[in-house]
Amino acid sequence: MINRVVKNVEEATKDIKDGMTLMVGGFGLCGIPENCIAQLVKMGVKDLTCISNNAGVDDFGLGLLLQTKQIKKMISSYVGENDEFERQMLSGELEVELVPQGTLATRCMAAGYGMPVIYTPAGVGTEVAIGKEVRKFTFNGEEKEYLEEKAFEADFAIVKAWKGDTAGNLVYRSTARNFNPMMAMGGKITIAEVEELVPAGELDPDHIHTPGIYVHRVFQGEKYEKRIEQRTVRKK
Repeated sequence: MINRVVKNVEEATKDIKDGMTLMVGGFGLCGIPENCIAQLVKMGVKDLTCISNNAGVDDFGLGLLLQTKQIKKMISSYVGENDEFERQMLSGELEVELVPQGTLATRCMAAGYGMPVIYTPAGVGTEVAIGKEVRKFTFNGEEKEYLEEKAFEADFAIVKAWKGDTAGNLVYRSTARNFNPMMAMGGKITIAEVEELVPAGELDPDHIHTPGIYVHRVFQGEKYEKRIEQRTVRKK
């Protein structure tokens, strides 16, 4: 049986270098690879391009890498919770590519499927389309313009799962499934940190969201904060 387990986060991330492109899983602060992000801060790697649905908050998630100015470029669909992100973007310190959320997800999946490009109607006629090819296709009897978008090319995908086994099979919970599974497919090397690591064969095959064939390294994570991004409570 293939064993993809590495002993810790240091071993999992040891060959991430300056200037690399990383897919970083999670949605808001849900299902983010907290251990890997903390280790990247500790390593001091810089000039990173990060592909992520969002940029965390000022003092958590990818916001930690923004604080230390280790990120050169962010490719995201939503960045509204991070004041430091806004400051760096407006000052020109940070290069930003904003992508419609569905397009972001599909470009991740295309990388996993080995498809170099996709065509989507999202963004046609907007700033998103500047410098990109637009083609007409007839679909369901209607001719429309579609924007060509390229699949992402990421050196590493860094994801977080609720459970994983020694063969790299992963199970996510709830909102953590929004981007982690498709990013796990798309990296040249995929690193998975998990809350619980179990022997191969213990996970119900019907419950596996990411098959181990996509995962190159898996390790048991530690000390998850699982912060709530926006806490809403009822009045008494």
